[in-house]
Amino acid sequence: MKEISAGGVVYRRTPELGLQIQLIQDRYGKVSLPKGKMEPGETVEETALREIVEETGMQGRIIEPIDQIKYQYRHETKGLVDKEVHYYLVEATGGTLQAQVEEIRGVEWFEPEEAWRKQKQSGYDNNDRILAGALRLLGLNINGI
Repeated sequence: MKEISAGGVVYRRTPELGLQIQLIQDRYGKVSLPKGKMEPGETVEETALREIVEETGMQGRIIEPIDQIKYQYRHETKGLVDKEVHYYLVEATGGTLQAQVEEIRGVEWFEPEEAWRKQKQSGYDNNDRILAGALRLLGLNINGI
């Protein structure tokens, strides 16, 4: 069985704070990125934008694809599942930052260097290249990437 999810690295630029990257804290207390399962009739891009709104309250527009993560896991009723997660670089265009408490513990904006440090300290390893790819697409050169 195949399962497709999508999400993004959301960023914004403000006159006061400059470039900021959004990270979530998932229900397990890990740093992560907003994402979720594709629903029938949706494109992968629509899934990414819907999940970002649902989990973080922020609306955005896709700038470009970052990369995909593929892995397998065993589901108790579906058996072996081939999981594919598509990530996009997404510019925040509106909304109010608010965590979807049923799914995640929190959502915050960080300076790019701090976002990278948090990812390396308490994020999922397979998200390293996703966040690194987003930072490169934004023209950043951060030590350790």
